[in-house]
Amino acid sequence: MRVFVTGASGWIGSAVVPELIDAGHQVTGLARSDASFAALTEAGAGVVRGTIDDLGTLGRAAAASDGVIHLAFKHDTAFSGGFEAAAGADRRAVETFGEALAGSGRPLVIASGTLGVSPGRVATERDGHGPAPAHVDGGPRIRRDTAELTLALADRGIRSSVLRLPPTVHGDGDHGFLATLVSIDADQGGSGYIGDGTNRWPAVHRFDAAHLFRLAVETAPAGSTLHAIADEGVPIRAVAEVIGQHLGLPLVSVAPGDAAGHFGWLGAFLGLDSPASSTLTRELLGWQPTHPGLLEDLDKGHYFHQPTR
Repeated sequence: MRVFVTGASGWIGSAVVPELIDAGHQVTGLARSDASFAALTEAGAGVVRGTIDDLGTLGRAAAASDGVIHLAFKHDTAFSGGFEAAAGADRRAVETFGEALAGSGRPLVIASGTLGVSPGRVATERDGHGPAPAHVDGGPRIRRDTAELTLALADRGIRSSVLRLPPTVHGDGDHGFLATLVSIDADQGGSGYIGDGTNRWPAVHRFDAAHLFRLAVETAPAGSTLHAIADEGVPIRAVAEVIGQHLGLPLVSVAPGDAAGHFGWLGAFLGLDSPASSTLTRELLGWQPTHPGLLEDLDKGHYFHQPTR
């Protein structure tokens, strides 16, 4: 297959590209910078220059492909207070892919998330569909609507699927939530969790997630919701214990009302209880994670010997 990948040089995309190439697919990645161009070229992929705002470029690249994996998202914009704008750009990109692929039977796989799909209980692939709850607004509502739009593209002759990722896609070189937590704990002088720390986060290793993206673009049925979940729910206190051991820091319970002051922007997410299951995904596609789980990977030590941001 000729697969067009947005976000191809990002944390997950840089694992998806070699996964696809090693399986015999031809990959073209979207590159917005010289560094991304060089990384994709070195990986053996073709390159299209542009950003997800370049809708004409996206449409032409999708039309010339046998399938699309859409990973790009304006994370920098989102985390600087522009989440609604970032979600809007993402939706326009998906709409463009829909127009380019309509009636072709070709696959479109987009990345979404499990965080907040079904708070307080184990979320399955059947949860989180239909209209968003009244309390969900702005960027989160747009992202949920975009996922539902993607699934609805199955009715337009597209083999569309939504692949939900957990908040922690971990591995050596990660600069996401987990690396941020390590950095915060080092600065605060204590390994923190919120309340009693029993709230759970699902997780997956980056390479296992990349493998599922390949399976999805190859064989996922139209209208599929998939969960890239290896660890169903890891208590945040257990994460704090491993971090504390490696940094030589005491455990610190932070009151929910003090979370923002202690953890900064991460405080809004760290206290959420959002376990998730991938049972249906495993049954559907035969996906089986083979790489280390979150606590084992964290205990390897690479999170404590790299620059964080």
